[in-house]
Amino acid sequence: MIFEHAGRRPRISASAYVAPTAVLRGDVVVGEGAAILFGAVLTAEGGRVEIGAECVVMENAVLRGTPRHPLVLGQATLVGPRAHLSGCTVGPGCFLATGATVFNGARLGADVEVRINGTVHVNSVLLDHALVPIGWVAVGDPAEILPPGEHDRIWEIQRTLDFPGTVFRADRSVPEADRIRRYARALRRQKEDARVVADEEG
Repeated sequence: MIFEHAGRRPRISASAYVAPTAVLRGDVVVGEGAAILFGAVLTAEGGRVEIGAECVVMENAVLRGTPRHPLVLGQATLVGPRAHLSGCTVGPGCFLATGATVFNGARLGADVEVRINGTVHVNSVLLDHALVPIGWVAVGDPAEILPPGEHDRIWEIQRTLDFPGTVFRADRSVPEADRIRRYARALRRQKEDARVVADEEG
């Protein structure tokens, strides 16, 4: 399903494959030979989503571009089922396994591997060939790669990375409910989106 958002509609290479139940919304670019599988959601929430040549986005993955952080996948990168990427830059040849999460402002170099349920936190940076093991967390610039049980160390680094400011454009002192209300208001603008019928998709 293809949707126009804020006057922009997805652009899909003729050599790419987009499954009929995938959702592409707004300023989304799908490169040559890429494959977007069933149930995947690529949504440009004010920032572009750019899928490089020969990338694979697997079932039920969610990729989101934001106004401050477009989402860019380098060529020949795989995003696994149920992965969630928001406003990040991913280099070529990366492998983001099932359930991987990469947050806003994160930057991954070439040939990075984030294994099942691994997390790359906001504004964190992974250099070329880095590996995040199953369930581990990469946090910081450059990132430390830590097991989930190291909560105190993860939080020590994470709190300096400004999650509320990066994701919600709000100071940490703003109550969580106020941040969410503002976010809900922004997301309600989707009511104005228009579905693009098949013969218009080009």
